[in-house]
Amino acid sequence: MRPILTVTLNPALDLATAADAVRPGPKLRCAAPVTEPGGGGVNVARVLLRLGAPARAILSLGGPVGATLAGLLAAEGVAAEVVAAPGDTRLSLAVTDRASGAQWRFVLPGPEWSAAAAAAFRARVAAAAPPAALVVLSGSQPPGVPEDFAPRLAADLAAGGARLVVDTSGAALARLAAGPSAVAVLRLDEAEAEGLAGRPLADRRASLAFARELVARGVAATVVLARGAEGSVLAAEGLALAAVPPVVPVQSRIGAGDSFTAAFTLALARGEGEAAALVLGTAAAAAAVMTPASELCHAADVARLRPLVRLEGDADGA
Repeated sequence: MRPILTVTLNPALDLATAADAVRPGPKLRCAAPVTEPGGGGVNVARVLLRLGAPARAILSLGGPVGATLAGLLAAEGVAAEVVAAPGDTRLSLAVTDRASGAQWRFVLPGPEWSAAAAAAFRARVAAAAPPAALVVLSGSQPPGVPEDFAPRLAADLAAGGARLVVDTSGAALARLAAGPSAVAVLRLDEAEAEGLAGRPLADRRASLAFARELVARGVAATVVLARGAEGSVLAAEGLALAAVPPVVPVQSRIGAGDSFTAAFTLALARGEGEAAALVLGTAAAAAAVMTPASELCHAADVARLRPLVRLEGDADGA
């Protein structure tokens, strides 16, 4: 199996709790919080470990919050290489309204980086990536990190034979989508895809057409667009696929994207191909929404759901 390295520029200590009703004004009496390590690449590494494929995680941590997060990762058995952050690691908070079932998510920005610190971190990642590795850059970028971090990292890694999988957002995603890069896989959620497209993507066919457009522009060799409960579509040269998950009970959508990215990358690392990767990723995303708060997917649920995922399309198009 190809080695996997996950990269997290902006990890977070995730707190999840619940209140009888979330409304402005009165004090909201909350349940005891569930505390977990968070951030895109961190969660990808945690899911990989659950699925039986330990990955190395390289991440930036600082301050007492960062120390707590590092301790939680160690307790889970995640092999982490820590780079000192230019400030305290951020917190994130998810609050569930018991009356309505709605979930409120409060996400802080993280510490400010300098361009020099970002360049040093990028060099550290390139040096840490084994030849032929799949490197997963997942999560938001903290303030100050150059918007072209991902395409520059992809170029650095390609020189050593490693390939980059990206799941990011905001200005970093917009910059990546603006021009050709050496990125191997780009994953976007529905809102991110519509933001880049500048138009609604009303159905799977529309999402697939936009994914193909991104591939044709050289943004990434493979583009995956998520469509929530409808599953995901995938485009690559000569390939167009859609994977539809079974209907499952939804407790929380937190972690579905990270669970998808982990399982998708795992299948690629095992040499199973993009169709199998899309199916396994879709099963993991469906498994993740079945768990409460910020809990990630469970391996037993992924295994049970995998044969229930419906794959559509072929090498000629969906």
